Amino acid sequence: MEDKKELVLETMKKAGKPVRPGDVAKATGLDSKEVSKIIAVLKKEGKVESPKRCYYAPK
Repeated sequence: MEDKKELVLETMKKAGKPVRPGDVAKATGLDSKEVSKIIAVLKKEGKVESPKRCYYAPK
């Protein structure tokens, strides 16, 4: 799980703008539901924020 969290976070940082979980899933090759769960965990940890509905960006 930690590796996948890092992968999702790095992908979001590289995007340079708020992204949707589906965009991250395409870029990483992970399942979109799994990406959504990882983003939820990262949000709880305070590493990710949601500037607008359904879009996420690293803090």
